[in-house]
Amino acid sequence: MNKQQFWQLIEAARNQASNPNDGEAVAREATSLLASRPVEEIVAAEQVLWDLMVDSYSNPLWAAAYLANGGCSDDGFDYFRGWLIAQGWEAFERVVADPDALAELPIVQASAADGVEQLPASAPTIRYRELDPTWNFDFDDHDEMTRRLPRLAALYLE
Repeated sequence: MNKQQFWQLIEAARNQASNPNDGEAVAREATSLLASRPVEEIVAAEQVLWDLMVDSYSNPLWAAAYLANGGCSDDGFDYFRGWLIAQGWEAFERVVADPDALAELPIVQASAADGVEQLPASAPTIRYRELDPTWNFDFDDHDEMTRRLPRLAALYLE
């Protein structure tokens, strides 16, 4: 599968999705379409996806995602770029070339007007336990690392 075939797959998935602006719905449809293909095509599609993720990895696009989402962690930027891919070839190419063009997408305009981020209702949440404050020290402090993790320090610091 090459890039053109990948984008055809995304377009077909968008056409089948109940809401073509919903990246999760488009991803489900794309997965379903890929499932009937030979393994070689599935693997090739994954490579194209990662190539597009690399192509869209830029500070200007990250800044646009940050503005549109009210913040954007590194994982959030991955999710954003996946969503952007699910918006189809034309939107992806336009926004990657000019991140400010994100403002032209109708779903982005609607989200801004609503003042609500369009996260799926089933979006997972992670609640980490509080970190042990006694380990709040500079991990570059070799003496402290040697005292606390002597076997690892022996392997890596000496």
